[in-house]
Amino acid sequence: MSAGENVVSTGSVTDDGARWPFHVLAKPTGPVCNLACDYCFFLAKEALYPGSRFRMSDETLDRYLRQLFEAHRGMPEVVVAWQGGEPTLMGVDFFRRSIELEQRYMEPGQSVLNTIQTNGTLIDDEWASFLGENQFLVGISIDGPAEVHDAFRHDKAGRPTFDRVMAGLAKLREHAVDYNVLCTVHSANQDRGREVYRFLRDECGAEFIQFIPIVERPAPGGIPTGTEVTERSVSPEGYGRFMIEVFEEWVRRDIGTVYVQQFDSALANFVGEPGAVCVHAPVCGRQVAMEDNGDVYSCDHFVQPDCLLGNVASASLAELVDSDEQVAFGDAKRTTLTRYCLQCGVLRLCNGGCPKDRFATSPLGDEGHQCLCAGYFAFFNHIAGPLADMAALLSAGRAPAELMARHSAEDSTRSRNDLCPCGSGRKWKNCHGGR
Repeated sequence: MSAGENVVSTGSVTDDGARWPFHVLAKPTGPVCNLACDYCFFLAKEALYPGSRFRMSDETLDRYLRQLFEAHRGMPEVVVAWQGGEPTLMGVDFFRRSIELEQRYMEPGQSVLNTIQTNGTLIDDEWASFLGENQFLVGISIDGPAEVHDAFRHDKAGRPTFDRVMAGLAKLREHAVDYNVLCTVHSANQDRGREVYRFLRDECGAEFIQFIPIVERPAPGGIPTGTEVTERSVSPEGYGRFMIEVFEEWVRRDIGTVYVQQFDSALANFVGEPGAVCVHAPVCGRQVAMEDNGDVYSCDHFVQPDCLLGNVASASLAELVDSDEQVAFGDAKRTTLTRYCLQCGVLRLCNGGCPKDRFATSPLGDEGHQCLCAGYFAFFNHIAGPLADMAALLSAGRAPAELMARHSAEDSTRSRNDLCPCGSGRKWKNCHGGR
């Protein structure tokens, strides 16, 4: 699984009456961070809690973990996920207490997966040693080579962060910490998909990668409004082009060795299995966000007053996740699809995308349409054929990685001056045929 994005859990109970798992993104420092990335939507959430210290108390930590484990009794694994802001600002001792409480509340034979999403700038030997010893899965945010990473990811003094992030990554690798890379896609890197992917794979050693589109709307008071997006935002066409470039590199060289979250999720949807992330699941709602004071919101993209479900001091996590309000929130993803979505040939792969980005007008004139529609449509149409091939291989009990040999055979017949099959308009030698 990924340390950064929400994973998918659907439904509330199984056929035998047991609860389905749910996923909590807990933010021990709330929105507080040591960086000031231009596109970060968390920073504005400080306005919701004027005067707060934004540090989770030991009492809230205990209450949260006790309720989380109570809700997952009888399940083989419990995921404890930390995010921010920047959670490492709490210091290592906070997470040592978390590990102690997990040991207290877990059932015999039950395992725990601890995940943490970090900007990586504070990772030193102490941190890396602790994370490795306790088998944390670490998500580290890197947007590509220095010039694109530093375009929007800087500290509060406006200084670049790339070198510090790479130093933190080096510490993780030195201490054999499991990590994946979260890469945001925005206006500074949207035209460099192949280059960014190769950098993450070759220079960062990433074997698990997720690409998150930046769609940034003005947010007075921390709540996005209007249909305009900032110039930092990825364009719909730019996101589609980026993902196609990455896919064409991956499908030729890295099936089975590098795992790209969007590709795994698309293949799962294609064969009718639950996908890996909530963005392209039919419904949502079982992935909530908890602030440092114990307030629980419907989703980390909807930390706003009308999506506050309650606080763990007055209601249990299970009650909040299974509340009528949260069930309606999750079902709305499916019931509010536009007419254009409902007749779309890639609906089963896209499922309308994240509700936070449904503020555009569809070609049929429906409001509340996915703003990245053009990019999703191009991407999912482009990969539909290879997905069908991989599904056929799986059905035959064979490895999807066999598809790479087919591409290799086809590519061997190409002239260096042929147009690249990825559709970029560039010559093969200057695109996916080059190194």
